[in-house]
Amino acid sequence: MLNISLGSVTIPFKEIVNALIGNEVSKSTWEYIVLNYRLPKAIACICAGIALSISGLLMQTLFKNPLAEPYVLGISSGASLGVSIVILGVSFLPVFLQEIVLQPYGIVIASSLGSLLVLLLVLAVAKQLKQTMAILVVGLMIGSFTAAFVSVLTYFSSAEQIKKFTFWSLGNLGNLDWLSIKILVICLIIGLLLALQSIKALNSLLLGENYARSLGINFKKTRTIIILATCILTGSVTAFVGPIAFIGLAIAHITKLVFKTSNHFVLYLGCIVLGPSILLLCDTISQMPGFDFMLPINAITSMIGAPIVVWLVLRKNNKIV
Repeated sequence: MLNISLGSVTIPFKEIVNALIGNEVSKSTWEYIVLNYRLPKAIACICAGIALSISGLLMQTLFKNPLAEPYVLGISSGASLGVSIVILGVSFLPVFLQEIVLQPYGIVIASSLGSLLVLLLVLAVAKQLKQTMAILVVGLMIGSFTAAFVSVLTYFSSAEQIKKFTFWSLGNLGNLDWLSIKILVICLIIGLLLALQSIKALNSLLLGENYARSLGINFKKTRTIIILATCILTGSVTAFVGPIAFIGLAIAHITKLVFKTSNHFVLYLGCIVLGPSILLLCDTISQMPGFDFMLPINAITSMIGAPIVVWLVLRKNNKIV
């Protein structure tokens, strides 16, 4: 409600409530702003916060690496590659493809296809490799390759194209219509169900892959499900709102420090609460209430989130009171 209430246009709280419950609103413009801009943006915040938080938890446990994040598999890199081709390299595409990618959903489709391509590649690699850490290396190499390709396209692009691509890379939660929200929610539910199915395996993985196998867990199948869940959650968010920094990396750590447990069912529920709450707070700050402009969401998430994590870590280690 705080997120919906604040913005560049001042709307009385009573009018916001009336718009949300279907009562008559004094000004039609207020009703339009609330129902077609602020409410979808708040829901997008909630979906992105949940998806990235759960993805970060899955990756950190799977790779046993506290620095692992949802984008470590190269999903964001694949999405960036697709978007860069649309924005920076559209002039190199055939005419019929230009007509397709320049449609309103062109960037979303390109981002989804890029993420899907990386997903298929990662799943194919995962079936061939026994060592989980090797998948991490493959993800990093995919990121390096796509970054090089984007750099080449950037070199031959105009200033306007580069600016447009930069804005996409900063993340934007406010450009989604209700159809996009529905698709995002469906992807979120699928990813959450896959992640929920993996909770027992995640708890056993804390003691090592051999211990998990001794409990009768099919590690290869579990690893594939975890990777698939992460790709669905991260890929859908990146496709619709762009890459969102910090949330996927830090929320899992914050949840562990707050709830003081390694039980992944508790952490799963904790991420569902803390992830969207913190992202909503960051989005509220980024709106700069009373001003006519918004700050990039990625800048706010890192500026607000990093000190919180440092403070929690120091407090856990009894360095501060």
